[in-house]
Amino acid sequence: MKLRPAQKADAASLAALSIEVWIGTYLRQGVSSFFAEFALSEFTTARFEALIDDGADLLVVSENRDGIDGYIRLSEGSIAPVDGLSDLEIVTFYVQPRHHGKGIGSALLQVAIDYCRDKGRTEIWLTTNSENTAAIDFYLSKGFRQVGITHFRIADQAYPNHVLALDMSALG
Repeated sequence: MKLRPAQKADAASLAALSIEVWIGTYLRQGVSSFFAEFALSEFTTARFEALIDDGADLLVVSENRDGIDGYIRLSEGSIAPVDGLSDLEIVTFYVQPRHHGKGIGSALLQVAIDYCRDKGRTEIWLTTNSENTAAIDFYLSKGFRQVGITHFRIADQAYPNHVLALDMSALG
């Protein structure tokens, strides 16, 4: 496993990985056109190229000998859905399911923690689907705590998400 900043040449791989993880995680009963259109419009090579070109967010990939198997994206200046949280958000954190349990998620999360500390921040937060128990269990095992509920919206649909926060002082 090699961790490195994302490069523009990674954009197509990041889009494909995102579609794979998002659909595999959230569409368990089949793929409707509603969700397919969302995924195919949200996770595009062009969007990732623009994100990487912009450089405002930290985007770090995990790479094995065959390609990218995970990534984490952090954004400063995010407005938290719960009062009192910092503006440092883990926007996206995906690892291909077949690579779970190999330490990739832990290594990518450590990048986020180190970034948070380097920026002098005391806290980082994220949201995750309330039904994504595997992700919630992972975050709780790493010291995150649930601090609220928000909703992920696609068109006129809303899906409950846990708001989780990690207090750097709790890590010692």
